[in-house]
Amino acid sequence: MLDLSTIILTFNEQIHIERCIGNAAKISKDIFVVDSFSTDKTVEIAKQLGAKVFQNKWENNHAKQFNWALENLPVTTKWVLRLDADEYLTDELVEEIRQKLPKLEENVTGVILHREQDCFGKWVHPLELLRIFQYKKAVCEQRWMDEHIQILDGTTVKFQHTFYDHNLNSFGWWIEKHNGYAIREAIDLLDVELGLLETVQHNISLQIGAEATAKRTKKLKYARSPLFWRSFGYFVYRYILKFGFLKGKQQFIWDFFQGWWYRTLVDVKIYEIKRACGNDREKIIEFIKEKYGIDVKAIQ
Repeated sequence: MLDLSTIILTFNEQIHIERCIGNAAKISKDIFVVDSFSTDKTVEIAKQLGAKVFQNKWENNHAKQFNWALENLPVTTKWVLRLDADEYLTDELVEEIRQKLPKLEENVTGVILHREQDCFGKWVHPLELLRIFQYKKAVCEQRWMDEHIQILDGTTVKFQHTFYDHNLNSFGWWIEKHNGYAIREAIDLLDVELGLLETVQHNISLQIGAEATAKRTKKLKYARSPLFWRSFGYFVYRYILKFGFLKGKQQFIWDFFQGWWYRTLVDVKIYEIKRACGNDREKIIEFIKEKYGIDVKAIQ
């Protein structure tokens, strides 16, 4: 096995966890599952498969949970791979990691991987994400949404082959999940626009990968655009200008729901908050805590 540990965050992932652990085991010396007190068989399955399971209370923030893992897990390997429970590496990527990772120069502390998303049997939404990094030389950005692994020292390289995000739950589950995401996205956009959190850095980091950096630049521009028009414009960009309409019904479903419906839902939540609070930062923070049970400052 490689000098690499895989960290997987879970909550009620019994439908995915066997596939994910079995896949990660192809290259991992250790597999750590950080569970948020699942009520299904996630923990039982993970232990049976040889994963080292730790539990930590979920505080509605992925970055905080992953950084807890980096600070508290007994990692002994040089490299760490971050995987979500519904993700897995292709055989081609597994072989590429085996061949290339041990030969990287010491100043290379992060590896960017290519990910594609499943939508009813079709791969959509390709992204490049920094998912492999040297232990103690990276953290997860302290953000409420759209967080990335951030390299603290060194440089990054990009591997060629793909890993997949293939969720096996129903579309109704996806809708419910994104309703929960929407308030976190709203907090993130309000933070970008109004600076809700003084300690959050709004400068563009050069250590999260070129595509992530470009995405963050676009998000700054998006946050300053008019509510509702921006979600419609984003859909037009994805489905019309990027020729999504030529790629079948699955691409329409993805572009409509993830590109327009979801972002309109985010704007509705922002509209609700601003209607009650205007641009008063302290009022907004209190409103979100009262109405949504989220302590915005807890990320600090």
